[in-house]
Amino acid sequence: MREIVFDTETTGLSFSGGDRLVEIGCIEIVHRVPTGASFHVYVNPERSMAAEAYAVHGLSDAFLADKKRFADHADELLEFLGDSPLVAHNASFDFGFLNGELKRCGRVPVALDRMVDTLVIARSRHPGAKHSLDALCTRYGIDRSHRTLHGALLDAQLLAQVYVELTGGRQIGLELIEDVDTAVIGHATLNPAPSVVRPARHFAPSADDLARHADFLKTVTQPLWGASG
Repeated sequence: MREIVFDTETTGLSFSGGDRLVEIGCIEIVHRVPTGASFHVYVNPERSMAAEAYAVHGLSDAFLADKKRFADHADELLEFLGDSPLVAHNASFDFGFLNGELKRCGRVPVALDRMVDTLVIARSRHPGAKHSLDALCTRYGIDRSHRTLHGALLDAQLLAQVYVELTGGRQIGLELIEDVDTAVIGHATLNPAPSVVRPARHFAPSADDLARHADFLKTVTQPLWGASG
């Protein structure tokens, strides 16, 4: 199954309040394995950057001034997303900005039933624990030493690893998880397929096999099985 793990950076917290998307990073995974395909752009928000947002991601007005607008990237982004489920952490925030920008430039917004929220999964699996991306990376031993500021592509790469761990880890597909029958993923449900146990097969040597084996043993000099203690 193909899925897209994505993250956004913005000028603030509210698209309806006038904030805009300034960066989006997407990672393609197939059967929970990153394929190496990605989509990443910086976007000119056509407005100034809030100081609080700049402190989070470090994207300045000067840096974004010569970047293309979201509308210039929309078709390429939609082609990359396809009809795959979209995985994000606190996904309603990212979907709000993604769909807000799509509507603003006359594109059809992404259906919410495609949303997979890793924050919902983390709260279900680890109630009472910290559920930030940093905290989940620490929990699962994922290296984030190179993350000094938020960045959409880097955070999507880290989240892809967290998502794999949250949904079964590197065991997924090997049927090593016995204590989870159903995991709630956003609006969707993941039902692991039951294990298929095949009967053992027995092989008996033929008379010809035994004869050839006996002839071979005659050629072995100083066999270990003939040595005495």
